[in-house]
Formats: sequence, C-alpha cells, structure tokens
Amino acid sequence: MNKNSYNIMALAPNTSNKRETVCIFGTGDFGRALGHKLIQSGYPVVFGSRSTQTSSLIPKDAEVLSHAEAAQKAAIIIIAIQRQHYSFLTSLAEILRGKVLVDVSNNLKINQYPESNAEYLAQLVPGTKVVKAFNTVSAWALQSGTLDASRQVFVCGDDMEAKQMVMDIVRALGLTPLDQGSLLAAQEIENYPLQLFPMWKFPILLSLGLAAFFFFYSLIRDVIYPYVYESKDFSFFIAISIPNRICPIVALILLALVYLPGVLAAIIQLYRGTKYSRFPDWLDKWMLCRKQLGLVALAFAFLHVLYTLVIPIRSFSRWRTSNQILSLALKNETEPLNTAHAWLSDSYLALGILGFSLFFLLGITSLPSVSNNVNWREFRFVQSKLGYLTLIFCTAHTLVYGGNRFLSPSSYRWYLPNAYMLSLIVPCIVLVVKFVLIFPCLDKPLTRIRQGWERNPQYPE
Repeated sequence: MNKNSYNIMALAPNTSNKRETVCIFGTGDFGRALGHKLIQSGYPVVFGSRSTQTSSLIPKDAEVLSHAEAAQKAAIIIIAIQRQHYSFLTSLAEILRGKVLVDVSNNLKINQYPESNAEYLAQLVPGTKVVKAFNTVSAWALQSGTLDASRQVFVCGDDMEAKQMVMDIVRALGLTPLDQGSLLAAQEIENYPLQLFPMWKFPILLSLGLAAFFFFYSLIRDVIYPYVYESKDFSFFIAISIPNRICPIVALILLALVYLPGVLAAIIQLYRGTKYSRFPDWLDKWMLCRKQLGLVALAFAFLHVLYTLVIPIRSFSRWRTSNQILSLALKNETEPLNTAHAWLSDSYLALGILGFSLFFLLGITSLPSVSNNVNWREFRFVQSKLGYLTLIFCTAHTLVYGGNRFLSPSSYRWYLPNAYMLSLIVPCIVLVVKFVLIFPCLDKPLTRIRQGWERNPQYPE
C-alpha cells in the first residue's frame, strides 16, 4: 500500500462546491446503484447506453444518452460493464482520449486473465487515464446504505491527478479510499473480492481438524472403552461431556500456536544473527494469521464456559449427586472435607476464571475499533506480555485439573492418556522455550539483533 501518497491526497480534498458531471457506461445493477448514490451526493450523472430510452430503473434525475454523447459530457467515465464487452470502446478512442476511465469490474475466478481488467482497458484505449476503484463495494450496499462491511474502496492508477479525482468522489459518497499504488496493483485488487476469508482458512481448518481428532479420541476412551470392558452405555457423553472436553483442549492448543511462531522467529534470528533475512514462507503465513488463530481459540474457550455452566442441570450430574447422597444416608455416614481436594478444586476454578478473563481481554484489544485507540507499545504489552500470562494461567488451569491423575494407571485406557494430557504438549513447549529465551545471555543479543545489529553483516549500514 502506498501510504505516503494516500496521506498527501487525504490532505488535499476537492474544495469546490460544484460537482462535475460523472458519466457511467452501463445500466446494470451496479451502474444504477452507483448512479443513484452519486446523485444523492450532488453529482450530475449521465448514463451511456446502447438504448437511450428512459427506464423506470434509471434514477429519475439522471440523463441517458448514447455512449459517444455521454462521454463528451464528462471528464470521468465509470466503466460499469464486464470485460468481454469492452471492445466497443475502441470506436470511442478519440472521444475518450485524456479522460479518466474508472474500471469497476470483477472476474469470476482468481487470476482469470493474464493481466488485470484495468490493465487490459488501458491497453485497449490508449491515451486514457485508467483508475481501478469501487470493485470491492456491492450494488446492494450502495442501494441499502449499509456500508459498514464494505466502506473501504481500494484505488490504484498510474496518473496521480486521476486518482485524486476518483478518491474525491469516493469520499463524497461517504466511503474511505485506500491508495494501493500504480495500476500494477489492479490484479490484486480484482482478486480481493473473490477470496473467501483468506486469513481465516488455515485457522478454521486447523481447529476443525483438531476438534475432529480429539472427538474420535475421546469417543474411543470415554464411550467405546466402557462399553467393551464394563458394558456401560455412555453414548450420551457425545452431547455435553465430549464437546466440553474438546473445546478447552482446542482453545489451549490454538492459543499456544499463536505464540509458537514468535518463539521460532526468535530462535531463527539468534541462529542467523540478523533480522534482515526473510523467514521461511510457512512461518510468514503462520505469523500473519495469529490474530485469527487467537479469535478462533477464544470462540472455543467461550463454548467451554457455556458447556461448563450447564453441567449442574444435566440428568447424569443430578443422578450421580443424588446417588452419592443416598448411599451415604443409607450407611449413616458423612464424608469429611478433603482440604487438599478443595484447594485443588478452587485453584482450578480460579485459574480458569483468570485465564478466560485475560483471554477475553486479548480478543477485545484485537478489534480494530479498540486497537486503533491504543499506541503500539500498549498494544504490544497486551498482546505479548498479557498474552503469555494468559497462556500460563490456561496451562496451569489444565495442570491443576489433572492433579495426580497423570500418574494414575486407571487414567490410561488402551494405553491412551487422557485427552487433556495431549493438550499440554504444545503450551508447555512454548512456555519452556520462552522461559529460556528471557535469560540475559539470550535476551540481550536478541534485543540487539531486533534493533538492527548483525553478527555477520550482509547489508551495508
């Protein structure tokens, strides 16, 4: 993104009260919606169409002319037609010379053509100033006014003055223009609307994979094993017990995976002795989706809280409690308070409450509306320092839950450990390595490397 050019443009909006005429080629859904929005913003609009007959679908304050007549009336022409219909523009080459052509088209699949539609348009009609814009805004959003989900408009082009004119229109419509640089960025801009949650794909697939693995793992241990060896039917565990076991396990592993790439990056930088060498592609992609990993982990943690709250009203829980009370009453006995067990129980709950509270805080600070109101140092403190503290609390919560059951032979069914034991592997590795990295003998050289010092300089200072 060309931030500097955007900042310069942002300081120089169009101060003229008179709106210049905008021409739109195409009377489809998007062209009509954009024309209606332009008229509402005070722009005179003229439509260029093969048919000059007035239609009830066309905004009533807009003029409909032939393509040639409409193009002569405006300096900015919005091309709201598909790429396969661009060919007629060659016959208008002389009329369009020197004018700004705004390409708003999208394709049916990513990288459908060798070049972007905007670049193709610039080649087809030389002498024009082609700008890519508006392709990330839907016709429905323009018509309904619900623009919160698509308020940003990516803009790119080779002519700075032409981009300025288009960005002024974007702002007048109540949208936010983002300067993406030259027309070479058009391919990426055109691919953007075709990507379905690109940064969420890996976190969601990973979480679903982990959930499926631990579901079948718990099914074998907690349902199939008792049925085979004890003839007990615990199939109802599938509804509450097993999900309540899966959710915290997946949440803890995903939370650890948020901080594992940072630890790996520190080790790589220490090994190379420089920060000016690229990380492997897999590590780069991993680090870019850490926010999404954390939010998916928070969702699983929240489900764990909800499942835990309904445990007392379960039929199985009420049966087990009443059965224990009746058994003690028939024996005329009371069970003395086990102080050690009470400490473990209260500690387990307290660590869970603290861990979830900090987890929730991490999720809130990752929201753009919140993160934009804190400086870099505050954001880093919450996401890094409090993030590791959250991981410590959640790992301790699981460890205390296990208690002395780690060493109990009855906990291993078919030689399989309890599922929560497996969930501790990644968090413990992350915390142990992080603990080693904060030793002064490693922390000081790592800090110097991240400040620009190189053990084996390969780049001039």
